Amino acid sequence: ERGHGPYQPHEPGYGLYQPGYSPYDDQIPDPDSRMLAIQNAKAYLLKSSTTSGLNLYDHLANMLTKILDEQPTNAVDIIENVSKDVKWAQFQKKMDTLRDEYETLPTFEAAEKRKALFLRANGEGDEELEEDIGETPLPNVMETAFYFEQAGIGLSKDESYHIFLALKKLISVQPIQTCRFWGKILGLEMNYIIAEVQYHEGEEEEETEEEEVTEQGGKGVGEVEDEEEEKEKEDEPPKSTYKPPPVIPKEENGTGANKYVYFVCNEPGKPWVKLPPVTPAQIVCARKIKKFFTGRLDAPVVSFPPFPGNEANYLRAQIARISAGTQISPIGFYQFAEEEGDEEEEVEGGRDTYEENPDFQPLSVAEMVDSPSTWVHHVQSILKQGRCVWLNPFQKSEEEEENEEEEKAEDPDELQQELQQEIGPPLLTPLSEDEGMQNIPAWTAQLSTNLIPQYAVAVLQSNRWPGAFAFASGRKFDNIYFGWGHKYSPENHAPALPPPVQAEYPSGPEITETRDPTLEEELALKAAREEALAAAEEEEEEDDEGVEDDEEEEDD
Repeated sequence: ERGHGPYQPHEPGYGLYQPGYSPYDDQIPDPDSRMLAIQNAKAYLLKSSTTSGLNLYDHLANMLTKILDEQPTNAVDIIENVSKDVKWAQFQKKMDTLRDEYETLPTFEAAEKRKALFLRANGEGDEELEEDIGETPLPNVMETAFYFEQAGIGLSKDESYHIFLALKKLISVQPIQTCRFWGKILGLEMNYIIAEVQYHEGEEEEETEEEEVTEQGGKGVGEVEDEEEEKEKEDEPPKSTYKPPPVIPKEENGTGANKYVYFVCNEPGKPWVKLPPVTPAQIVCARKIKKFFTGRLDAPVVSFPPFPGNEANYLRAQIARISAGTQISPIGFYQFAEEEGDEEEEVEGGRDTYEENPDFQPLSVAEMVDSPSTWVHHVQSILKQGRCVWLNPFQKSEEEEENEEEEKAEDPDELQQELQQEIGPPLLTPLSEDEGMQNIPAWTAQLSTNLIPQYAVAVLQSNRWPGAFAFASGRKFDNIYFGWGHKYSPENHAPALPPPVQAEYPSGPEITETRDPTLEEELALKAAREEALAAAEEEEEEDDEGVEDDEEEEDD
């Protein structure tokens, strides 16, 4: 039979294949509304994604183009894979046919930074190699890392070796006598790798002399300017009689909290930066605040009370506090040198120097773990004043004492309180005298392993400064710190409150504003003044008349 031709208007299938035909609507829609619907649909497909920036219209067009070009079998079954391939090709870098653009990996960038650590300077040969094998201030970082690794403490071997090479670079540049890897303080953006060094005698004195010269020069210029300003300003407002407390000077380089010099860097291979000396004011303020480090030495320290310096000064203050509380050694390893005048030194503030004991006999590891009295502090403790050796801030010269005798006589009680000398624990004090925190001891001692105690290492952990560790094995011992640089407190940190608001000036009749009078009071005052004025005029007239009568009598 012949196939069915076009449907006639009277047949049911008429209009089925006509554009716009709907089985639920016998009427053909308006062409204008159809075009509007098509435009809206296309606009919706062209809407870009907020995540990838692509639109569905172009994506479908690219998919269809890819399918028509490749004509895969069973295209409907792999439509999802085609969609993924099209998206992946959209974000793939367009490579040049002559030169490809290779992506720089982070590991390659880190290797480039540390490449200089593995290179020897020009001209170095076998002669310098023999010198390196001899005596050197370079510490054996890998050996120390091995002992700490027994207790699960330390860095990776790669990072330890990179720090080893970085310390070698530091020693080759600076005139260093002793060097030690102090530890690593963590930061929010970058970390700090810290080296503790001592200069050769004479090198550090030159630097201090330069600093003093610059300070004296600055003061001279300031005095001249002050004199000129005093001459220009003759009539000045009254000045305040308040005298701020005297500034406590910092300890000299090589003594007290500034006994050692510290260099820091963010990563091995980056340049070392020398930290400035610490001042008592910075240590006192650092005890009252708690801030995380950022890893940028020039970052400001926003806190209350205000910290006198930037992050470099805050880092130096925390290093001094941690060293004073956690640098320990086996008892008997250090001893005081026998010198004349020891009694005088003890009276002034205790001894601050010591030397190694050649007759030191190491204790067993079990004894080092069982009793904290087998360990001692070999770094001076810091007083509340912010110094290791107390200094009288009111001690002045004879001329100043003569000029201020009257003021001293006014407040004797305050001076007695302020002149009380602070005395801290002496050097080589056993750990058994350290105070605990509530029910927590100051130190926790343990063996590196209980399975093989014959070859175990004694490890001590500070509970007051989490992250501070020490080990001892025979004649070898060392200290290290890995942490955020914060002191442990059983209670939550409570920032210092601002000072109380000053009281208002006492009110009195001299400063109290008068009340505005009412209308009746003004009229009564006016009438009283008029009456008083009239009475005064009458008295004057009577006086004038009496004077005239007296003159007439004299004439008669």
